Amino acid sequence: MRTLFSNAYVVTMDDAGTEIENGWLLVEDGFVVEVGDGAPPIAEHFENLAGALVTPGLVNTHHHLYQTLTRTRAQEADLFTWLRTLYPLWARVDAEAEYAAARTGLAELALAGCTTVFDHHYVFPPGQAGLVEAEIQAARELGVRIVASRGSMDVGESQGGLPPDDLVEEMDDVLSDTESLFALHEEERGAWTQIAVAPCSPFSVSKRLMTESAALARRLGLRLHTHLAETVEEEEYCKGLFGCRPVEYLEQLGWLAADVWCAHCVHLSDADVRAFGAAGTGVAHCPTSNLRLGAGVAPVRALLDASVAVGLGVDGSASNERSDLAAEVKQS
Repeated sequence: MRTLFSNAYVVTMDDAGTEIENGWLLVEDGFVVEVGDGAPPIAEHFENLAGALVTPGLVNTHHHLYQTLTRTRAQEADLFTWLRTLYPLWARVDAEAEYAAARTGLAELALAGCTTVFDHHYVFPPGQAGLVEAEIQAARELGVRIVASRGSMDVGESQGGLPPDDLVEEMDDVLSDTESLFALHEEERGAWTQIAVAPCSPFSVSKRLMTESAALARRLGLRLHTHLAETVEEEEYCKGLFGCRPVEYLEQLGWLAADVWCAHCVHLSDADVRAFGAAGTGVAHCPTSNLRLGAGVAPVRALLDASVAVGLGVDGSASNERSDLAAEVKQS
């Protein structure tokens, strides 16, 4: 089916910054195949957009949909305090709650022009199943593309980690569940559902699980994601436990690679930025969340100058208070 949308103000967001004041778009089998302002091509169906602004859909590169349920908590807190305050609430998440949170968060994102969402879900309370499946269901119902991740935490407080012991998992369980979710991964062009492998962070995941997760992802052809270099406290944690800074630790694990993108990356040295550029590792920049938690501001200009792929992320609604990627564009 070829559908022609006419009378539109088209902004293509290409390198030339093309804007077409009275243009048209030709959509074929769900894909935009042509735009222009001259004589329109032949199509089976026509829609008049009455001068509406048309732009490419926004892509949210880092989110936590389950946090839609826990907004406005720990308002005056740094990251570690904020996490410790909210972990007990997140430990009560089940599939029904995950579905409700995802429906709400995805709808908010869609209203702000976001069409593709990466969700980093790493909280899996004991005895609860179907959490990732619940958010995929919500995305399909709303018509939003989702890259859903199987996150993980296996280092609890008793082992020097940040999360409570009753919220961490055994490594074998994590890897088995991750591999089972691969059945939901779609490879074809325009895929509505994809899966990523996403251990949570250096302060909640063991070195072995980070390494094994990378091996599994690469065997299955999936991308890797984690939080990294978000706060000064994280840097001190890595120095104390691993004897190196977060990016150096990432490199030791074999994670500094082109199939990886990391969230936040606020506290990067010049050498870190160059290492990201050389490896092809991407960054999800979450400006509002980082300001809300007092983490700082990522060196976006330096990253872009080093040819690092940088995308915008809303991050969880509990550290942003809303799911609005257009607001992140303004914040940047």
